[in-house]
Amino acid sequence: MTEHEIMRNEIENYLKKYAINDEARYVIAPLIAKKSLEMNHLYQDLGFKNRIQMGAYMSQYFPQLAQIKPKDKLWKKFLYDAIGKVAPACATCNDQEHCFTCLLAEASA
Repeated sequence: MTEHEIMRNEIENYLKKYAINDEARYVIAPLIAKKSLEMNHLYQDLGFKNRIQMGAYMSQYFPQLAQIKPKDKLWKKFLYDAIGKVAPACATCNDQEHCFTCLLAEASA
């Protein structure tokens, strides 16, 4: 199993703990986990126009998780922090200095 497959499984399992129903657990959690490995912001890779739409989507399917996520932390960052990993896209992100407690930005400071 590759590192990306391990991370995808960990994100999926984490989301499943907070899923509101079977659709969220077996359809949406795997989709989000897969898309979290892509190289854009998560809301972009999921096809949303902005972070507000992403937040509404997550609140609909993972309401308890949405409540504990800090408002100023991006979803992808939040999910990868939850599993103790750094998202693959973070290494090439142009927004590291604006990301909520980005470990890569701290390491280069």
